[in-house]
Amino acid sequence: MVKIRRFLHQHPELSFQEKNTAKYIAEYYKNIGVPVQEQVGGNGVVAKIEGALPGKTVALRADFDALPIQDEKKVEYRSTVSGVMHACGHDGHTATLLVLGKTLHEMRDTLSGTVVLIHQHAEEYAPGGAKSMIEAGCLEGVDVIFGTHLWATEPLGKVLYRTGPIMAAADRFEIVIKGSGGHGAQPHKTKDSIVIGAQVVSELQQIVSRRVNPIDPAVVTIGSFMADNAFNVIADSVKLIGTVRTFNPEVRDFIEVEIEQVLKGACISGRCDYEYVYDRGYPAVVNHHEETELFIQCAEDVDEVHEVAEIEMQMGGEDFAFYLEHVKGTFFFTGAKPDNVETAFPHHHPKFDLNERALLIAAQSLASATIHYQEKHSVSETVPK
Repeated sequence: MVKIRRFLHQHPELSFQEKNTAKYIAEYYKNIGVPVQEQVGGNGVVAKIEGALPGKTVALRADFDALPIQDEKKVEYRSTVSGVMHACGHDGHTATLLVLGKTLHEMRDTLSGTVVLIHQHAEEYAPGGAKSMIEAGCLEGVDVIFGTHLWATEPLGKVLYRTGPIMAAADRFEIVIKGSGGHGAQPHKTKDSIVIGAQVVSELQQIVSRRVNPIDPAVVTIGSFMADNAFNVIADSVKLIGTVRTFNPEVRDFIEVEIEQVLKGACISGRCDYEYVYDRGYPAVVNHHEETELFIQCAEDVDEVHEVAEIEMQMGGEDFAFYLEHVKGTFFFTGAKPDNVETAFPHHHPKFDLNERALLIAAQSLASATIHYQEKHSVSETVPK
C-alpha cells in the first residue's frame, strides 16, 4: 500500500485529467485477473470481484484526483508535477482499495456475494465524478456502499462515524457588480462598485446570523473579491466568488434566494447593475442508520482501531453524497495523523501528509464492513418468517 501510495503521490493529476492514474488502476486489476471497466462516466474505473458463495452486492469507493497546489514537503515521494499534489489523501484511498481488492480476489473461493470496487475520478471539482459514474451504471445491482476518508488531523487508530448528515452540501456562487468607474479623486462622478461590493460582503454575513434558524448549520463565505485597478482609479466592476454550506435542503434554497435579495438591495442603493450565478454543487452526505450501526460494530472488531467515536457534522463537501442518494450505506473517517507532530497540516495544505499505517486500518475497516454485511444478510434471509 505504501509503495502504491507514494508512486501516486509523485504523479498526481488534476480532476477530469486523470488519464494516467486511471490507466494505472486498470492495469493493476488486469495484472491480477480481476475484471475491470474503464472510462466509466469519464475517467472512472470499476472492478468487480465475484465470490463463490451467494450473497449481496457491496460497493466500496475510493477517489483518485489531486489538487492544484504546490507540494512543499521535504520528502522523497513529494510530487514531481509542478503545481499539482495529492493534498487530501486520495492517493492513500486508492492504494487502500487496490490492495484490499487484491486480497478479496485471493479469498474469492470463500467470499460471499459480489464486491464492486469503484475508483472515482474528480471528487475535488464539481460536478465531480460520482454523478457521471452512477449515470454510467456503477451502482447497478449494488445493495450497499461503504467509503472512508483518511483524516490527517485525527490520531492513528481512531475511526469516526456519524448517523444521518455528516458532511454539508457545497455550493458556489459568483457575483459581478457593474458600476461606473472614474478617478479616485472624484468619487461623486462614479458609481463605485468596490464600495457596493464591500457592502454586499458585510450584509451577506447577516443571512446566517439573522435570517437562518440557529439550529440549522450554515455557512456563507466570500473567498474572492477582485477589482484589479490602479490605486487612484475607481473600478468599473468587481467580482465576488463564494461558497454556501448547508445540511437542510430548505435552508439551501432560502440562502440562494437571500443572497440575491442582499445583492439587489445594495445595487439599487448604489445605482449599480449586477450578475448573479448560483451553482449547486454536491448535496449533503447523509449516512443511513442501519448501515452506520453495522459499521460501528465492525470498526470495534479491528485490532488496530483503538477508538470509535462520533464526529461532529463537517462543513466540507463530498460527492459520496450522490451514492447515498441511490443506495444505502455509510461514509466514515479514518484517523491518519502523522507520527511525532503536535498539530498536523490540514487537508489542502501545501505540506499535507498522512500516516501511512492508516491505510491498513482503512482497508481492514472496509473489509470488516463488507464481510459483516454479508453475514448479517445471509443469516436474516435464512431465518423462517
